[in-house]
Amino acid sequence: QVQLVESGGGLVQAGGSLRLSCEASGRPLRNYNMGWFRQAPGKERELVAAISWSGARTYYTDSVKGRFTISRDNAKNTVYLQMNSLKPEDTAVYYCAAGDRYSSIIGRYDYWGQGTQVTVSS
Repeated sequence: QVQLVESGGGLVQAGGSLRLSCEASGRPLRNYNMGWFRQAPGKERELVAAISWSGARTYYTDSVKGRFTISRDNAKNTVYLQMNSLKPEDTAVYYCAAGDRYSSIIGRYDYWGQGTQVTVSS
């Protein structure tokens, strides 16, 4: 079983940047596709970005393309979400998730972190 812990959230002004980190323990991160999800008040949880187990494939939801970058360092058991040009609409709790590496990177995710709050002020 893999456990995930997010860090790096906080308060930032519009136009600013944050980098979220997700550190895995219990199993090697290379065994999993990884995704970043977010959930804003009153909205359903949304897949923001995903990366395959090897890093060869990535996915971004349209609203963050060109602004966010997902990356991973399997040697450090860590996945990152670099968020630039942040907008108030990006305000949400951001969750790291892990899924079986043989699944679609926009498909099933089985393991979840507890989330980290990102707040973007105008």
